Amino acid sequence: MMAKYAASMDDVIAASKRIEGHGHRTAILTNQTIDDLTGKKVFFKCENFQKIGAFKFRGGWNAISSLSENDAVKGVCTHSSGNHAQAVAYAAKKRNIPAYIVMPKNAPKVKIQAVKGYNAEITLCEPTLKARRETLEKIAKETGAYVVHPFNDPKVIAGQGTAALELIEDVKELDAICAPIGGGGLMSGTCITARSMLPNVRLFGAEPKGADDAYRSLKIGKLLPQENPNTICDGLLTSMGENTWNILKDHLENIITVDDDEVISAMKLIWERMKIIIEPSCATPLAAILTPEFRKLDNIETVGIILTGGNVDLSNLPF
Repeated sequence: MMAKYAASMDDVIAASKRIEGHGHRTAILTNQTIDDLTGKKVFFKCENFQKIGAFKFRGGWNAISSLSENDAVKGVCTHSSGNHAQAVAYAAKKRNIPAYIVMPKNAPKVKIQAVKGYNAEITLCEPTLKARRETLEKIAKETGAYVVHPFNDPKVIAGQGTAALELIEDVKELDAICAPIGGGGLMSGTCITARSMLPNVRLFGAEPKGADDAYRSLKIGKLLPQENPNTICDGLLTSMGENTWNILKDHLENIITVDDDEVISAMKLIWERMKIIIEPSCATPLAAILTPEFRKLDNIETVGIILTGGNVDLSNLPF
C-alpha cells in the first residue's frame, strides 16, 4: 500500500538520528514582553542558532547524508534563494562531494557569499521559479549531480520535521504551533511530527500577504502557484510542492497572512526584546499570532513558534 504522505513520523525519527551530533539542538527561548503582547505563553525554537544560521540545515543534511555512494559520487545540485543553498553546500562539503547551486540574481548578497564560502559552484538566474527550474535541470543534465529539491524531497521534509520534534520534546505541552510557509517543507514536516506527538495541537501557517499562495490554495482546496510575489520575506517567495501541499491541506487549521509592515514590527520586537538576530521571513509567525484574527481564538494558552533563520543582510535592513 502506498504511503499517504511523502514522509512519516518514522522518517522524522530516522532524520533526527542522522542529524544528531552534526547539527545543534537549538535553544528554546521565552520573553515576558511578547507573552504580555500576545496574551499567550510563547516558546521560540531558535533555528537562527542552527548550523548555517537556519532550520534548512536539517533537511539538507538528512537528504545528503542519506544518499548512497552511487548517487552521491557526481555531487548534488539544487535551486534556492539562500538558506537551502547553504544547507546543501555545507552538507556536500562535509561529505566531500561537489555542490552546484542555482540562485536567483536578487538573492541577498550575504546568502550568496555564505554559499561561496562552502566551495559550492553558483549559477545565478532570473528571479522566477521557471528560470530556477530550467537552470537546475540543465545543470543536473550536464553534471549528473543528484537533485536535492528545496522542499518537495521526502528526506528534506523529514529533516525539517526534527525542529518540531525537539520543540515538543522540550516543552511537552503546546496548544498551538505556528511556522512560516514558503515551499512548505518546514510546515509539512512540523505537521507530520506534531500530529504524531500531540494529536490535538492546533497547527497554523504564517505567510506574507505579498506571497500568499498557500493561503489561497487552502481557501479553495486546490494547489495554486505563486504569482508575482512581492514581499521583504525573501525566504518565502516560492510556490508549494505537491508533497508539501498534500500534508498541509489535511492538517492546517488556518494560514494567517500578514503584511510587510507587520513583519517588520515583529522582526524589530524580536531584535529589541529578545536580543537575537532574525531575518524577515522568520518574523511572520510572531506577526501572525499578534493579529486580532489569532488573538480572538479560544483555548490557546501556549504557542510554539519556529524561528526559522538569522541570515540577514545587515547592510539592507528593512527598518
